[in-house]
Amino acid sequence: MIIARKRETEKFENLLFSNRALWALILPLFMEQLLTTLVGMADSIMVAQVGEAAVSAVSLVDSVMILLINIFNALATGGAVVAGQYLGSRNPEQARKAGKQMMQFMIYLSVGLVLLIYVGKSFLLHVVFGSIEQDVMNNCNIYLMICGASIPFLAFYSGGAALFRSTGNSKISMIVSTVMNVINVAGNAILVFGLHWGVEGVAIPTLISRIVAAIMMLVLLYNQDFILNIRGMHLFQFEKNLLKKILFIGVPNGVESSMFQLGKILLLSLIATFGTCSIAANAVSNALAYFEILPGMALGLATVTVISRCIGAGDYRQAEYFTKKLLKYTYISMWITNITMIILLPTMLRIYNLSPETTRYATQIMLFHSVMAMISWPVAFTLPNAFRAANDVRYTMVVGVISMWVFRIVFAFLLGKYMGLGVFGTWIAMVLDWYVRAIFFVVRYKSGKWKNRQLIQHFRRSPTPSSAQSLNGGK
Repeated sequence: MIIARKRETEKFENLLFSNRALWALILPLFMEQLLTTLVGMADSIMVAQVGEAAVSAVSLVDSVMILLINIFNALATGGAVVAGQYLGSRNPEQARKAGKQMMQFMIYLSVGLVLLIYVGKSFLLHVVFGSIEQDVMNNCNIYLMICGASIPFLAFYSGGAALFRSTGNSKISMIVSTVMNVINVAGNAILVFGLHWGVEGVAIPTLISRIVAAIMMLVLLYNQDFILNIRGMHLFQFEKNLLKKILFIGVPNGVESSMFQLGKILLLSLIATFGTCSIAANAVSNALAYFEILPGMALGLATVTVISRCIGAGDYRQAEYFTKKLLKYTYISMWITNITMIILLPTMLRIYNLSPETTRYATQIMLFHSVMAMISWPVAFTLPNAFRAANDVRYTMVVGVISMWVFRIVFAFLLGKYMGLGVFGTWIAMVLDWYVRAIFFVVRYKSGKWKNRQLIQHFRRSPTPSSAQSLNGGK
């Protein structure tokens, strides 16, 4: 280990991230993703106590909410990349301005979306959700009206979390996320189990928890010791050049994420035609598969932070070095996670108390997913985050959207419906999508065309003591 560290020192005069700084960034991200997943499972269990109409309503509305969350996360990534690049170029003033511009835009966008949802409520309930039973419709209306009000607070939290991650301080977003999720679960338990409320007992804690998270982020972002603080932010003052840079990264990410979510919704309609056992096996497999890719998701967020700093510094050698290093970490962590999941799979499936046929489907799907995820998932999903951080966003968007619709969607219908493979055929199509992405992204990486796509002017100067401290953890 000492020899390896010496080689690193010899290769680079000054590494932008030490091993200690990397793990200080990665571990809170992993814990945050894990907590969110566990809370999601707990929520689904508590919602089930309200009744099937409530479960259906929450599922329908959440499909829209996930779409909005993906849009917010994409725009937050745009702001984090631009701010991270300015931090890498030792220009904290512009980094702060980029952060403020991103937060301003998120506020306007989220308020606009709330108004759109309230005005277009009838269209959403009767056209988008289709022909649903009246009690499900009533529950959808209640849940949508309450959760819709939480959208601006969720957007503000997402933007703030991205800014803290861009400084290397992922601990803050983990702490705020923990508070938000604890409030949500505790509120659900009190209102659903204690007071026996209906779907509003699930929606109100969601609203309250997001309000608290947004307030916490607001207080933290106003701390003048934080290098990307938003003091002096004017809601009615936009800088077009900075906003264009943020949207240059955020819009392609948003398009890709939105198409991905829409494709998943379309596949659910296909899987519904295969019968109850297939629907149940797919739902359980999705929940378990999420655990298997958790390390990759956390390391993907870390990749955006690290590589954007390297690009801002104009150091593409370190960008390559850290891309390979984080990709190696992703493979190691996902091998450990997936092998563990394979060993524990029989026990986990017993917890769900599934029928023998559903258990057989789920076992087949999960074994296939586990093996394939260890081989192709990191290259298909972690590697493109390095491209996004290096401003090569249009390539990742085009590859992602085309691969999703041609291979995952079209082949899901061919394999699942027309070749008789059922729900397993849709998972084969999903993995085929991974391999296509992986091939294109590896070719792109080796070609070097993702480099030198300049978004900011490199501005080097010696940081002040306070900014130097903030660049290493954001404290």
